[in-house]
Amino acid sequence: MTGKVLGNRYILLEKIGDGGMALVYKARCQLLNRYVAVKILRPEYIQDEEFVKKFKRESLAVASLSHPNIVSIYDVGQEDDIYYIVMEYVKGCTLKEYIKEKGKIGYVETLNIVRQIALALEHAHKNGVIHRDIKPHNILMTEDGNVKVTDFGIARATSSTTVT
Repeated sequence: MTGKVLGNRYILLEKIGDGGMALVYKARCQLLNRYVAVKILRPEYIQDEEFVKKFKRESLAVASLSHPNIVSIYDVGQEDDIYYIVMEYVKGCTLKEYIKEKGKIGYVETLNIVRQIALALEHAHKNGVIHRDIKPHNILMTEDGNVKVTDFGIARATSSTTVT
């Protein structure tokens, strides 16, 4: 897929992630001249209506959220049999990779990481979105030490009749 252009503006540059439901590419938005991340539903799931619904649900749930500790959604689209979500590109690594590389993390840094995750989840919950899959792989660490929660793939939008 590298080199492919989606939505007449997103040039896929390199694969940067590989999840159970989707592949993630670093891309360049030609219109705004910035890097973005493009999550593409795996081809084996495009005929599965349930997976397509999950994929669309993620984009709708997260697109409504605006918080410095949540990866922003910029665009969603479908081109032929390709379903995609365009997101903020975060330069850094996952919390899982960070812990593996750094080893033991001091309590002050740990508290800072946990606080940022809690702020993101609080914002999501106040806006009716429950993440349901918080784990180190779904937490991104920016190069300047900030935290971004990502991968709301199994997020649930709540309503007054929803109990979780």
